[in-house]
Amino acid sequence: MSEDLSRKRLGRGLAALIGEMDRPAQPEKQATAADGRVPIEFLAPNPKNPRRQFGEADLADLAQSIREHGVVQPVVARPSPSRGGHYEIIAGERRWRAAQRAGLTEIPVIVRDVSDRTALELAIIENVQRTDLNAVEEALGYQNLIDEHGYTQADLGQVIGKSRSHVANTLRLLRLPDVIRDMLVDGTLSAGHARTLVSAQDPAGLARRIVEDGLSVRQAEALAQAPAGAADERRRPVPAEKDADTLALEKLLSDVTGMAVSITHKNGGGEVRVAYRTLEQLDDLCRRLKQER
Repeated sequence: MSEDLSRKRLGRGLAALIGEMDRPAQPEKQATAADGRVPIEFLAPNPKNPRRQFGEADLADLAQSIREHGVVQPVVARPSPSRGGHYEIIAGERRWRAAQRAGLTEIPVIVRDVSDRTALELAIIENVQRTDLNAVEEALGYQNLIDEHGYTQADLGQVIGKSRSHVANTLRLLRLPDVIRDMLVDGTLSAGHARTLVSAQDPAGLARRIVEDGLSVRQAEALAQAPAGAADERRRPVPAEKDADTLALEKLLSDVTGMAVSITHKNGGGEVRVAYRTLEQLDDLCRRLKQER
């Protein structure tokens, strides 16, 4: 199979591939696993699986479901490159772990003989499509494909069904300090917040402020883009984002006056600021206000 055709098939997603896996294999490619089930101890994780975090609560819930209903979706695996008669998991490591907790001795497996490169592609596709990876794991998976298999960012976007900008922005997260990566992994920071920190002068300090003050992504962007010497600006409280009604009123007044209008609410009252570009604009506004009065 040509490389271009392989990538097109991968780009259609793991669900399509599993559908093809369910079809009877050619005689020379029949899996050695009898009737599609493999003893659980004959399976092992792929050491290059991008997913590293398996939440205890999620595993416990899945184990309970498996006790009641069994493993509904087979694990996808390939013959182990180093141990005869054993298999390396491509997709479904979480199901395999939960099945062990549930006390199963064997699980349904679809066996495919694929290369290291394709195995890693499939692992990333499955986890990204299921949103099982945190942003750091996703970035490390992309970087692995780039380093070991010569992918470009455009190649990755095509294979995983994401835009090139998504791939590029995700890879940028690997430039962040470990302390921020840890916050991403444990969910303290969102990927959107973390992306604003890549170009910040003090990413760790800004990350702490995001968490402590509950800043939005837009507010974090404003602070990250502030000049390096603007220390007072960085310490100043960030104004709350305006609600839709306030924004609509600002637009209405701007349309009527032809000037930029800003409304700020505080202490039960507030203020309206009008920015004029020329004295003629100011005179025109004064005349109109007099007429209205």
